[in-house]
Amino acid sequence: MRANLENNPTLDKKSVQIVQKILSKNDIKANELRQKYVEDGLYVINFMSSPGSGKTTLLENLGQFEDFKFCVVEGDLQTNRDAERLQKKGIAAEQVTTGEACHLEASMVEHAYGILKQKHQIQECEYLIIENVGNLVCPASYDLGAALNIVLLSVPEGDDKILKYPSMFMCADAVIVSKSDMIDYFGFRISQVKEDMQKLKPQVPIFLTSSKDPESLAVIKDFIINKKKEKYFSNHSF
Repeated sequence: MRANLENNPTLDKKSVQIVQKILSKNDIKANELRQKYVEDGLYVINFMSSPGSGKTTLLENLGQFEDFKFCVVEGDLQTNRDAERLQKKGIAAEQVTTGEACHLEASMVEHAYGILKQKHQIQECEYLIIENVGNLVCPASYDLGAALNIVLLSVPEGDDKILKYPSMFMCADAVIVSKSDMIDYFGFRISQVKEDMQKLKPQVPIFLTSSKDPESLAVIKDFIINKKKEKYFSNHSF
């Protein structure tokens, strides 16, 4: 990311220095968060995608599993609607409204995390899921201290997004193709997704999920649980 900024002809030297300073400040805070997560015994997952990919719906469905206790930091530009949706399902969730910011930053997550702790909701969970702002660009530059980064790609978006938005999919420790029950209607090619991920970041697992298929949801739940047991921690450098 830093090298790309320095080589970008559309930015002057001062602009590059300002952006790098912001990112460096975020990195420091993300490292502090990593330590807090460890101290609190939480395994943290960062969910990223474009708007409408089904992140909140996936979380609603994952909340049905008794062996998967999690709370959520919910990011959106405006409204508390997604946090309220999760709360109605009995899932502890704290909303972050970013205003015009198209991503969550570590300081925003820290604030929401502190509120969940004050409410004694963190203590009841083994996992913290950060639902990032819907955007396939900006979140790819901001480290939130998560152990696992999962990127969703919904079938209605099309199968060509991976190489169009490579920075986002380079973050991925796993890719979820959501709304898979609609594949036939949209002519979505799983083969294209696999081919593009092979070019961009080989060995990343790709899952198909549908809210109409409980087994596909259980696979995601088990994948995250196993990553926690393995003490897996993403080596991606934001």
